Amino acid sequence: MRPVVNRDNAYFFEGTRDQELRLQKCNACGVLRHPPGPACPDCGAFDRGHVVAAGTGTVFSFLVHHAPQVPGKELPLVIALLDLDEGVRMVAEVAGVPPEGPDGLQIGERLAVDWNVIDDELTLPIWRRVEGSRA
Repeated sequence: MRPVVNRDNAYFFEGTRDQELRLQKCNACGVLRHPPGPACPDCGAFDRGHVVAAGTGTVFSFLVHHAPQVPGKELPLVIALLDLDEGVRMVAEVAGVPPEGPDGLQIGERLAVDWNVIDDELTLPIWRRVEGSRA
């Protein structure tokens, strides 16, 4: 299953191909947002740009997805709501973390972006623990 790329989010997927995590920025008022959209939620301007994020954040919340099956994914799947250092929240697939138990993901834990290269045209962000960040 591939994401739908349109004129509102093309910059994001162009960035992931270059292994950059891009956030939409309103050129009128400077507010950052994700997911992207056609107009600024703060000032209503249609003047959009982007910034390259540091690619680090803190787990605000998370869940372990057991069902239904997701095409191309092995379940269970750890999904986090991540507070990026830039102040934007993003839904994040977390890799390399047991789905449950004492070594499972924790709220407040630090994550860093990594890249899942699907093919020459599609690279997706995937998130991993920052060593030493366990609470």
